[in-house]
Amino acid sequence: MKGIAVAALKKLSRPDLIEDCAFLNGVWTSRREVIGVSDPATGEHLADVAACSPADADDAVAAARRAFVDWRDRLPAERGAILHQWAKLMRENARDLATIMTAEQGKPLAEALGEISYGASFLDWFAAEGERAYGETIPSHLPGSRLSVQMQPLGVTVAITPWNFPTAMITRKAGAALAAGCTMIVKPAPETPLSALALAKLAEEAGMPPGVFQVLTGEAAPLARRLLENTEVRAFSFTGSTEVGRILLTQSAATVKKASLELGGHAPFILFDDVDLAKSVKDCIGAKFATSGQDCLAANRIYVQRHAYDRFVDQFARATAELRVGHGLEPGTDIGPMTRGSVAEKCRQQIAQAVSAGARLVYGGQDSPLGGNFVTPTVLADVTDDMLIAQEETFGPVAAILPFDDEAEVLARANATEMGLAAYLYTNDLGRAMRLTERLEYGMVAVNTPKFTGAPIPFGGWKQSGLGREGSRHGLLEYLEAKYVCFGNLAA
Repeated sequence: MKGIAVAALKKLSRPDLIEDCAFLNGVWTSRREVIGVSDPATGEHLADVAACSPADADDAVAAARRAFVDWRDRLPAERGAILHQWAKLMRENARDLATIMTAEQGKPLAEALGEISYGASFLDWFAAEGERAYGETIPSHLPGSRLSVQMQPLGVTVAITPWNFPTAMITRKAGAALAAGCTMIVKPAPETPLSALALAKLAEEAGMPPGVFQVLTGEAAPLARRLLENTEVRAFSFTGSTEVGRILLTQSAATVKKASLELGGHAPFILFDDVDLAKSVKDCIGAKFATSGQDCLAANRIYVQRHAYDRFVDQFARATAELRVGHGLEPGTDIGPMTRGSVAEKCRQQIAQAVSAGARLVYGGQDSPLGGNFVTPTVLADVTDDMLIAQEETFGPVAAILPFDDEAEVLARANATEMGLAAYLYTNDLGRAMRLTERLEYGMVAVNTPKFTGAPIPFGGWKQSGLGREGSRHGLLEYLEAKYVCFGNLAA
């Protein structure tokens, strides 16, 4: 396994997509200080990337502000043409982009390829949606006046993006901001800057003007703080933990920025006994173990109605045992390493605490023979609501299964959390499905399917899972401001 990522990066069709400089105002900028990037599967060094300073953040904002004036005034179709070309280049270089992603993030290559396609879809969606940023005409209450509302771009915006989806979380934010006429500075996670810089390389080739899209690399906290203190930054978007989201929201309060936050999840997967069990098990495997479980949408609490409970546990454990753990670049890998060692340790702690509190270890639990950041896929049954794994997001390949008896009970248990991003519901009773989709306190509910995301849908959560929406026309509105205009004295 050692050396596989290094060797793969050397075999890229376009080795120039590996960039170690920040992308500021259209210039590839090196710095004496660097941050190291490593393969999470082996710990091997992959690259050293420029560590930008707070002064670089100031310069990036100034450049973005200058670029905004021209970018705002371009026709939406002209901005859209550049976004379409960017998406086209992503698809043409999908294999290289996916290899870079797997090398620095760890997810299986097949999933990385899926993310490249998913990421490109946001650029195409918003390229078209930017031409539909409609305003409105208001019937006047004033004699001789004409009233209207115009939707106008906010200005300079910032995206602070996570390591689990290092490409798609950039394009989902940047596609909306740029289509709306804003400029954007991206601060990628320190673990995965290479994917962000490869995107910047393709954006440059697509004809993106200097200063419109920039990538500021380095340690997250000081750069984010400096960007959020800058009065020229009008809005920011963050995907990550609720804990960090609270900090960023506090830092942005002094300058009253518009905030779009996609924060932690604690998704319930509710399965009633009237469904096809084999299909439901397969779907739940997908909902739990995609991105090796490092996904805010991952099924964190699997509630199974008691009549089907034992059969589900048995079939789910058998399916989990078939998952192949390995390096993301090895063929057939289903579960890669945890990107951060702290995530792997959290998984181990949750398993130990649950078992000590009475949970039944059905499969896994032991340390992975691959060591390091690898976690053996694990199935815990007879989990109770007071266990740590039922109270906190796991963010790894550990499945917690809990029995329930009736609809009212499971609804109350599913809603008993401050998180409210996504929920899964499996039932063939249409009336029950309608009742529960209305009463589940989540921003997104998937009924009888593990797949529901995409560019046309409003992605976002309730409660402490976030603010605002990404994707869809609602995502475009995050980067537009309503301006009311009253024309008076027009009677003559």
